[in-house]
Amino acid sequence: MRKPVVAIVGRPNVGKSTLFNRIVGKRIAIVDDTPGVTRDRNYSDVSWDEKDFSLIDTGGFEPVKLDTLMSQVREQAQLAIEEADVIIFLTDGAEGVNPSDREMAGLLRKSSKDVILAVNKIDDRKHEQRVFEFNELGFKDMVSVSAEHNIGIGNLMDTVSAHLPILKPQALSEGEGAEEYHEDIIKVAVIGRPNVGKSSLVNRLLGKKRLLVSEIPGTTRDSIDTVLEADNKKYLFIDTAGIRKKARVSQRLEKYSVIMALKSLERCDVAMLLLDANDGVTEQDAKIASYTNEAGRGCIIAINKWDAVGKDNTTTGLYVNFIRERLKFLSYAPIIFISAKTGQRVKNVLPIIDDVFSEYSKKLPTPKLNKIFQEIVKHRPPPSFKGKFIKFYYITQVSAKPPAFKIIVNHPEGVGVSYERYIHHKLRENFNFEGAPLRLFFREREGR
Repeated sequence: MRKPVVAIVGRPNVGKSTLFNRIVGKRIAIVDDTPGVTRDRNYSDVSWDEKDFSLIDTGGFEPVKLDTLMSQVREQAQLAIEEADVIIFLTDGAEGVNPSDREMAGLLRKSSKDVILAVNKIDDRKHEQRVFEFNELGFKDMVSVSAEHNIGIGNLMDTVSAHLPILKPQALSEGEGAEEYHEDIIKVAVIGRPNVGKSSLVNRLLGKKRLLVSEIPGTTRDSIDTVLEADNKKYLFIDTAGIRKKARVSQRLEKYSVIMALKSLERCDVAMLLLDANDGVTEQDAKIASYTNEAGRGCIIAINKWDAVGKDNTTTGLYVNFIRERLKFLSYAPIIFISAKTGQRVKNVLPIIDDVFSEYSKKLPTPKLNKIFQEIVKHRPPPSFKGKFIKFYYITQVSAKPPAFKIIVNHPEGVGVSYERYIHHKLRENFNFEGAPLRLFFREREGR
């Protein structure tokens, strides 16, 4: 059963993201006084009056501006209108009606969709008379609200609920599932510096223009979720805002973007670290990679724009060695060379994600694990600690995603870094875990 879709549209800086956050009940979209902050569509599932629907926060629609980026924002808003069953047309009651509102109203009337005109920033009863000015836009349903101060939101949502279609269960067509987000869905965060091609890669994987793509660094500011189904598997791609060096994060807006990107990393299963083949591995790439390792997420390193690099039969090998040297802490991550622009090797991305997710989720049986572990210790016994022998009793896997192991030992503090590294290496040698970080916890026997 498909959920109804409600889209919030309007010109820049009328409070769309503030309203989105208010309805959702948490801070998802970036909110800032800078016009044009939200550029991509942002989705969230919402329930009101026992009705479930998907809410879309769109980029500001500014028909009178003709620059490339704003034309793409307009395109994204139009895509949201096409997807929506109900549209909340948000305007600014403090500023009144302007030409962009009139042009937007004309386009919405042509869409034949149910439109609710919401006049925002009506913070006091004495401001109610401002609402009547918007009658000229010609919409039957008009509600005054203050998204910032939580005024009129209930009335707005009751009006939205009255327009939501009643969707009856129907036979599933090919490629559809009974629920949009299944617990087995693989969540993939595409991370990296600005302008390395994150949105282009997601668009290439989807086969349609889902995310806004621009040559301007930092185009994607919010983290955008998109579901892809292929070969009876579902993937949730999280296209994150480009993470910049702290020294270059001068505006509050960019600081929010970094926070959003890191939050996206925290909620994914697999992180795809995208590097620019023309730049190699920069200092900022290494920093972003460290976030992935610290977060304990599965990882894939994708070298994008490989089509733009002059190559001979040694180029790939030299690149791999260089990456391994610069990103030693991600030695477990597979490397793939791609071009989001031409589609080169992009078809191999999903199978690699499947493999990494499988290793990231793997749970080993305790008897087999202990048998191998005893052989590992026997092959190279640990050095003594303050004249005392280190004795390992047993190992057990306590969790997956990421794989974590508890090792019972008589002197946990005596297990040195080099020997812990040796155990890491041997566990991977015997059980693979490609793309998955491993966590080892050394504990004393209970009762001692």
